[in-house]
Amino acid sequence: MQRLPILCVSLMSVLGFGPALADPLFLARVNADPVPPAAVDAVRPAAPSPFAGGLLELLFGGVMRGADVSEPSAHGIDLDAAETGAHPAMDPRFARQTVMYTGSEPPGTIIINTQERFLYLVEGSGRAVRYGIGVGRAGFRWVGVKQITMKREWPEWRPPDEMLKRRPDLPRYMSGGPENPLGARAMYLGSSLYRIHGSNEPWTIGTAVSSGCIRMRNEDVIDLYDRVKVGTKVMVI
Repeated sequence: MQRLPILCVSLMSVLGFGPALADPLFLARVNADPVPPAAVDAVRPAAPSPFAGGLLELLFGGVMRGADVSEPSAHGIDLDAAETGAHPAMDPRFARQTVMYTGSEPPGTIIINTQERFLYLVEGSGRAVRYGIGVGRAGFRWVGVKQITMKREWPEWRPPDEMLKRRPDLPRYMSGGPENPLGARAMYLGSSLYRIHGSNEPWTIGTAVSSGCIRMRNEDVIDLYDRVKVGTKVMVI
């Protein structure tokens, strides 16, 4: 009769409820800079997906997903965070890594899954590079197919009129540089106001805080920028 409690405790430990897996994120950590050519991800995005994975996502997918932020920053300007100076660490699940890809899109295609908070760059040979991203908050998410129509290093920033109506406190212009909310690189999507851009708020990766743009860590957006060209197909799903 004493074996049943022991079995229950062991099962709870495997499922992440007990002390044996008090930090389940440790199991998913990778050496993300640079991406090892032979590294294959073992974490499975939410099905259905052409990106392969395994058991860790099944057990911990709900725990490891980045939480939304109810009070958004405006393209990188977070006044509350600036006042406190305290920022959480980025979830290690969103570190850059190579994953298996079984879809039909050709090499060079960018696939953005806003629900998963991942951007994939299809490489060919059954692989893709996966980056963690920040996405649009509720009411600002969108889907569609675009092309990269322009690329800029250390871009300047002019908030659009729509944003200034919501946030009249924002500056009308910011020159490019480390403090610019567009970060180190920007890739402009079609004729829209949306961009894939860097961020000086890496702690927001994995969250939904933007006004529709896709934000990345500066080191990741530089890596992506160097891999793609104007005309690249971008699928937002």
